[in-house]
Amino acid sequence: MFNDYTFSIIKPNSVRTGKTGPILAMINEAGFQIAAMKMIRLTKDQAESFYDIHKGKPFFNDLIDFMTSGPVVVMILKHDNAVESFRHLIGSTDPAKAEEGTIRHEFAVNVQMNAIHGSDSPENADRESHFFFSRVEVFGME
Repeated sequence: MFNDYTFSIIKPNSVRTGKTGPILAMINEAGFQIAAMKMIRLTKDQAESFYDIHKGKPFFNDLIDFMTSGPVVVMILKHDNAVESFRHLIGSTDPAKAEEGTIRHEFAVNVQMNAIHGSDSPENADRESHFFFSRVEVFGME
């Protein structure tokens, strides 16, 4: 069911520097439909739970500090082959390696402050979406 959906977070640095609108414009122009969206501020517990897969890695604490440093915009996006299409649109995690015209090339500061998160598989898109949204919050989901 989630092949046509993916999950994304516009990260605190992008929200803080006023890049939310331009990022949403790029997402819209690429043909993605926003099925759900809200601005939130992650608590430390929420961030640790969401990024649990990275627990124990050297960057974990810095990641948690960064992701709780300000508001984020969480979204469920609809598009054919959504995960792969969105990963192409956002570009490499390292903005220095991201292709020109991708969101991370245009708006990222560095690997950690890479402007935006996008799910890496349909299974993770499903898990991540349900972390932040209930079914009644998602437009057009069967």
